[in-house]
Amino acid sequence: MIRVVLPPHLRRLAHLDGEAVLDVPGAVTQTTVLDALEAEYPALRGTIRDHLTLRRRAFLRFFACGRDLSHEPPDVPLPAEVAAGTEALRVVGAIAGG
Repeated sequence: MIRVVLPPHLRRLAHLDGEAVLDVPGAVTQTTVLDALEAEYPALRGTIRDHLTLRRRAFLRFFACGRDLSHEPPDVPLPAEVAAGTEALRVVGAIAGG
């Protein structure tokens, strides 16, 4: 089982009290995890990835195992700890300002 931690505004939208726990068959990549997340929680479609391009939204970042995975290709396997369920994939809202 894959664990995904979402920021509070996305948890509210998905009606989640804690982290999302997903069954992801096959390779565990950003693409397959987000596909499973959107299938389980349809209200999240278009909030993390653009509807048409499926690219990560600009003000969201992905972290796991102490690493920023935001700019990794979406079909590269996630760390083994994420695939094993011992580490969560974290979706974090970025902050911009000046």
